Amino acid sequence: MPSQEFAVQSLYHHHHSWLNAWLRSKLGNAADAADLAQDTFVRLLQRRDSLELSSPRAFLRTIARGLVIDHWRREELHRAYLQALAHLPPAEVPSQETRELLLELLERIALMLDGLKPKVRRAFLLAQCEGLSHRDIAEQMGISLRSVERYVADALYHCYLLRYEADE
Repeated sequence: MPSQEFAVQSLYHHHHSWLNAWLRSKLGNAADAADLAQDTFVRLLQRRDSLELSSPRAFLRTIARGLVIDHWRREELHRAYLQALAHLPPAEVPSQETRELLLELLERIALMLDGLKPKVRRAFLLAQCEGLSHRDIAEQMGISLRSVERYVADALYHCYLLRYEADE
């Protein structure tokens, strides 16, 4: 067995129960805690760098904390989407399959937007979702037109990189 897999196996053996309990205390749900504990160790298996750790629990907690934040974000997004659907006439409610595809797309968009600095994200959303001109965005945000242009360009470049990174 390669040393990386052995290191993960050892971490799993010694710390899985502790991590699962820690996650259960954060999530209040045993099933989600078990899923995220497993996801934590899957992340470790996907790493290329060495797992020589002086503080394995702190390391595991750091990875798991990120997964918990992602989990909460997905739940919040899911709740907001279901609330929006509740306001639609029954004939316009998408099928279950379409809803799942849209939720997956919304999650990917949310992750992409989280990678942007707050001002860049705001300028990008004002341009793309609100349809505001760069001049209107500059006025609303109290920044120069040149800054708006740079922010929107940065966001579009970020989207471009993520799009083609996903294809690799």
